[in-house]
Amino acid sequence: MKHFISFFSLVLFTSFCSLNAQEGKSSKDLFSYEAHVVDSDTLNYRMLLPENFDESKTYPLVLFLHGAGERGDNNKNQLVHGSSLFLNETTRDSLPAIIIFPQCAKGDYWSKLEADRTTKPITFKYKYNDNPTTAMALVMDLMDNMVSQPFVKTDQVYVMGLSMGGMGTFEILYRKPKMFAAAIPICGGGDPESAVSYATDVPLWIIHGAKDDVVDPKLSLSMASAILSAGGFPKLTIYDFANHNSWDPAFAEPELLTWLFSNSK
Repeated sequence: MKHFISFFSLVLFTSFCSLNAQEGKSSKDLFSYEAHVVDSDTLNYRMLLPENFDESKTYPLVLFLHGAGERGDNNKNQLVHGSSLFLNETTRDSLPAIIIFPQCAKGDYWSKLEADRTTKPITFKYKYNDNPTTAMALVMDLMDNMVSQPFVKTDQVYVMGLSMGGMGTFEILYRKPKMFAAAIPICGGGDPESAVSYATDVPLWIIHGAKDDVVDPKLSLSMASAILSAGGFPKLTIYDFANHNSWDPAFAEPELLTWLFSNSK
């Protein structure tokens, strides 16, 4: 059985956003607290609606997948990295969109993989041929529900993520190749053989730090190479100065969101 946010609650949340903005509360309070339930499994997520959200209009939709350090059940930690990108007033004015930040439960992972943490960087073995993790299955179900809503621009649905979320970004592109108009995986990795399923259809901006000693930057290079071999044209940025926290310079890229939203199906 699935439970999904109602149109009525969306309208209520819009009023809540306006009230918070007027009262000067913490900007992260503008993200509503939500839960997506399928049978006995629950995916907590936070959602940011455009200012002056109008259910009769349509908006782009962005899915943001956090890293392993933000896993849990408090429905807060996933906003640590990346939420400020979408709370910027200039961004909210110029790029109005619906933003979804789900939270992966502790012990789970966005991507189906085995991790050998005895090595540095960590060694990953991706297992895309297996069923998705519980967290990934819930995210895909949530996205199916969101995309079915009349106020979502189905030709402007995007995904981005960092570290564990960067890996989840590559995997959800493989599992949902027709859903997304563009993607930004940051310091992630994936199964290069999967790239053929989306290489020519989904523009990617792949970002990594050359000094990353947690997730090997060669994983991003391998994905970029596989996309090129499959006929795609990925945008690739390797920061020579960055370690694992390459999301910091990535979020400082002045064209990051402009590039993302410039793509449509």
